[in-house]
Amino acid sequence: MRNAMDILRERGYIGQTVYEDDLYKTLEQEKIPFYVGFDPTADSLHIGHYIPIMAMAHMQRCGHKPIALVGGGTAMIGDPSGRTDMRQMLTKEQISKNVEGIKKQMSRFLSFEGENGAIIVNNADWLLDLNYIDFLRDVGTYFSVNKMLTAECYKSRMEHGLSFLEFNYMLMQGYDFLVLYEKYGCKLQMGGNDQWNNILAGADLIRRKKQVDAFAMTSPLLLNTDGKKMGKTAKGALWLSAERTSPYEFYQYFRNVEDAKVEECLRLLTFVELDEIKELTKHLDERINVAKERLAYEVTKLVHGEEQARLAQVQARAAFGGSKDDMMTKELSIGTDPSVIDVLVSVGAAASKGEARRLIEGGGVKIDESKVCSIADTVSLYTDKNTFVLHKGKKFHLSVVLK
Repeated sequence: MRNAMDILRERGYIGQTVYEDDLYKTLEQEKIPFYVGFDPTADSLHIGHYIPIMAMAHMQRCGHKPIALVGGGTAMIGDPSGRTDMRQMLTKEQISKNVEGIKKQMSRFLSFEGENGAIIVNNADWLLDLNYIDFLRDVGTYFSVNKMLTAECYKSRMEHGLSFLEFNYMLMQGYDFLVLYEKYGCKLQMGGNDQWNNILAGADLIRRKKQVDAFAMTSPLLLNTDGKKMGKTAKGALWLSAERTSPYEFYQYFRNVEDAKVEECLRLLTFVELDEIKELTKHLDERINVAKERLAYEVTKLVHGEEQARLAQVQARAAFGGSKDDMMTKELSIGTDPSVIDVLVSVGAAASKGEARRLIEGGGVKIDESKVCSIADTVSLYTDKNTFVLHKGKKFHLSVVLK
């Protein structure tokens, strides 16, 4: 069996590591438990969690044991990484509900059976009853405040104010790694590049306190060509929950991804073999649409299952000239003759009425085959039926039913 690091590296999962040669040898010689942490700030994971989850899946396929840690304890504090403001505090009840939602989603990517079956742990189990004095004596002594203040996750907050509550977060995450080492022999923590300082702190804590090898590895974030995080839609984040983001919307997001990002997304977000990816993406012209459709199908299948992926594919193809019967349908209860602006906002084609006005003024909105001419127009000016197709530009097509 191939070394997991070779697979992760050639697919683009490795951003930063520590003691890389030693880690490579360790993964070559033994099957190790490793973990990735997930903050339960919502009852669903989103596309930002997807790359670490896929990295876990590749590691498991190479025989290593995944530990998915949900931060029921650390969520009581909030991770300051990548933020300029303090996170909203969640109640214990909210966190518990969110943890249950995340547990269900993890099973779509990882196997929980067999010798290297994944396990899910909640750091609330050891953090909430922690004696603070004992914790400071046992863990705090290994952390340098001067060194902590150089970490990017804290530096970015200094201008806006960093609470002592948040300052504890790095110690808590480092302690998580230590607990998982003591309980399960966990030797590696993985996560996104924005977690590098926190992950490194845990590996350093184990090495100093236990005098044994511990490793850190991060993966790049999913960014568009402008350097901004991918996964933002008119409705907000791209969620892995069908209740928050429908399988059709999820499919369409990746069907419309930038041409220049298709190869990277196929490598990081699917299990399609690299040779096939190279063949699919060798032409950056209209032929790239075949690769986009494959990307959208594979990602939707992983997240929502094969049946939903096939349905989304049929609906998407129908929107580009296929049967209207297969097109995605949205039912609205906003009156018998609503304004076109209200329809655009209600179905999510526009994030606001202002955006809807700009779309109409730019000539980008049609009802059936008629272009909407004025921002004051209602639906009845273009059709006398309660069912019609709403078009926004060349890529958004939706069958609308007025109830």
